[in-house]
Amino acid sequence: MSGVSRRVVVLGSTGSIGVNTLDVIERHPSQFSVFALTASTNVEKMAAQCVHHKPEFAVMASEPHGRALQDVCAKEGLSTTVLWGAEALDTVASHPDADTVMAAIVGAAGLSPCIAAARSGKRLLLANKEALVVGGALFMDAVQAGGATLLPIDSEHSAIFQSLPDDTAQWPAQIDKIILTASGGPFRSRDPQTFHSITPEQACAHPNWVMGQKISVDSATMMNKALEVIEARFLFGVRPEQIEVVIHPQSVIHSMVQYVDNSVVAQLGTPDMRGPIAYGLSWPQRVTSGASAIDFSTLSSLTFEALHSNGHAQRFPGLALAWQAMAAPDGTTAVLNAANEVAVAAFLNRQIRFDQIYQVNADTMSDFIPAKPHSLPDLIALDAQARRCAQSVIARLLR
Repeated sequence: MSGVSRRVVVLGSTGSIGVNTLDVIERHPSQFSVFALTASTNVEKMAAQCVHHKPEFAVMASEPHGRALQDVCAKEGLSTTVLWGAEALDTVASHPDADTVMAAIVGAAGLSPCIAAARSGKRLLLANKEALVVGGALFMDAVQAGGATLLPIDSEHSAIFQSLPDDTAQWPAQIDKIILTASGGPFRSRDPQTFHSITPEQACAHPNWVMGQKISVDSATMMNKALEVIEARFLFGVRPEQIEVVIHPQSVIHSMVQYVDNSVVAQLGTPDMRGPIAYGLSWPQRVTSGASAIDFSTLSSLTFEALHSNGHAQRFPGLALAWQAMAAPDGTTAVLNAANEVAVAAFLNRQIRFDQIYQVNADTMSDFIPAKPHSLPDLIALDAQARRCAQSVIARLLR
């Protein structure tokens, strides 16, 4: 990357992925610079990032938060232009003066700016799995039409990408299956009969990774893996039956590709998101990430557990919904994602129990059969309808 400086838009800069992205960027000031930052409501953290990185643009979700950030930037004498609202996200994601977009907004809210970046031909670093789960073929069509470079940032999908040949045309003939690893989260060994008493604090205490609340709960239910299965289908063009999940508690092997000759290629690393972030920023080269190296002398073992063993099917029933959604009418994966976002929010707000998250997701998929979406407005409408259906399911549970 000698002589190349990428101008990066960080969508969701105050979250864990955004913060780690800024850490990697700061380690390589001659190769990367911050063009724009976006956040939802955390004005204080965003203001500190603006003071430190001096982006050309900063975007907040609403006008009150945007005005508050604007005041801070003015007091600090910053030239950063502060914007707010959903359209502003699309504006910075597709801005002609930026070439790289880190998509780290959690949930379906990140879909529109992801599509805007794709249509504008950006290097799109996809940490928002929901863009593919909700957008599916429409999102991939936008990537192709815009000539964007789509690079996965989820540790599992980055591992798969790093384990595949550079020539994507070889993938269909050479891949036998993709094996996604899962840590099993904080409840891998917990008695499923006690899941009704799990608290939000317990669900957010992941044993290996430091993540936001929503992603942590998804890891605890393994709905994150369900979404990753759907994401892998679109990213790598494989059939649903070619995707397998195995529990690997140590989170050292991030995922694997089994080829038609039964050779397996795996990518290993410490559980630190700066590794895949650095690879996405610098691809096809590599740069230092700040992540610690594996000390093989301290690894006593690497273990694996099948999903059909040790009661895991009872612990993690939501994982099977991925294959059910992919076999259902187009748009069902978006329904599953919307239901899960509503269910996790209700759990974090202590409206429903941890073990009821699966019931909300399954019942919403059963109650709501979507019409095939043909456009971004269709997807947005579908998402809203599915959320209303999920709220109705929760209302039934609370009666």
